[in-house]
Amino acid sequence: MKHYLAGLCTTVIIGCSLAGCDEDHVTYDGPNYVMFSDTLSTIAIQNNDYHDVYISATQACGYDRTYGVEVIDKESNAIEGKHYSIESNSVTIKAGEYSTAVRIRGNFDKIADTDSIGVTLRLVNKEQIWSVYGDKARVVLRKVCPFNLNTFTRYCRVTSTYFDSHMPGVTERIIMTEPDPEEENAVILKDFFYKGYDIKIRFSTEDPLQPLIDLEQGQVIASTNEVFGGPIGDGNLRIQQPVNMLSYYNVCQHYCMLYFMLYAQKGDEVQTENTYLTILEWISDAEAGVKPEEPSDENN
Repeated sequence: MKHYLAGLCTTVIIGCSLAGCDEDHVTYDGPNYVMFSDTLSTIAIQNNDYHDVYISATQACGYDRTYGVEVIDKESNAIEGKHYSIESNSVTIKAGEYSTAVRIRGNFDKIADTDSIGVTLRLVNKEQIWSVYGDKARVVLRKVCPFNLNTFTRYCRVTSTYFDSHMPGVTERIIMTEPDPEEENAVILKDFFYKGYDIKIRFSTEDPLQPLIDLEQGQVIASTNEVFGGPIGDGNLRIQQPVNMLSYYNVCQHYCMLYFMLYAQKGDEVQTENTYLTILEWISDAEAGVKPEEPSDENN
């Protein structure tokens, strides 16, 4: 069943020619249309705050314009009242202005970590909708847990396509990870693939919808003798991020997807290896096989 957040437009534009609502406010020489600013947008649900879905007009008018918005149930898999709520049952473009917004609040606790859900909105007033642009907007609700560096410390399960090529018989490694004492939002992967060779990764936290990992080029992952049985270049096998692949992390599910290439270098000569995918999963002490410490007998 279709349900309405508001009724039809409460204000009919009278006296608006194709040149504008009011000649004193004309900045656009064309028809007066209202539309969603983006037909597809993604909202990062990190708490229960409201987020704006913007609606734009091609012209400003000398009076308020109030519009209704319809939720298209058959094109939405997010449930209103469970996964999200909408603040207002109407939206208004104020006199002299070009935009307004539908305000949507996601319910963080009701959206599962792996959910892929969204809601489709439609502007109701057909007479003012730009047919070329469309009258709908798809809003994707993506749960994003707030970043906490401790999520990516202590025990980590490592699986990698590298093992298939160079470490026969190895299916996974359990390693220890520690916060980098010199850099914020970075961790040290201790003994990453080989004992004595640590790797540092940085977590980008500026955009919750772009949880990317920065892998500093040139870190030594192993000696070429350990991997290939002899010296190549300067004898060190180094790591770098492929330019056409992005590595990312997921706070809610405690993992990273890390793409990297390996290379050996001697002077200006570089010999590259294949590109590998490594999955890092942070696990509990129990999953890592670490027994809890026995209580002290000092007080007995």
